[in-house]
Amino acid sequence: QVQLAESGGGLVQPGGSLTLSCTASENTFAHSIMGWYRQAPGQERDWVALINIFGTTNYADSVKGRFTISEDNSTNKVYLQMNSLKPEDTAVYYCNAFHFPSRTNYWGNGTLVTVSS
Repeated sequence: QVQLAESGGGLVQPGGSLTLSCTASENTFAHSIMGWYRQAPGQERDWVALINIFGTTNYADSVKGRFTISEDNSTNKVYLQMNSLKPEDTAVYYCNAFHFPSRTNYWGNGTLVTVSS
């Protein structure tokens, strides 16, 4: 069973920065692709950034060059550094783990990011 808990959301002005963090159960990273997804009001949940067990990252075109995903194995945390934020980045951000051994997607409860002046 993988447990995920996000933190770090809040209100930020356009052009500002915010860092989200996700605390995962121990040993999750060695067996999972970790990712961040977001869901804006009235829209479907979309992927934002992924990082695999080798540290390879991938980003949605809409955030490429502005967002950075990283993980810290010593603290079981995965981060999403968000720079140059835009109003269209407003959404609930979810941490995700695709766990290979169980072939299961696990989700956190989400954290709200609001970009507004």
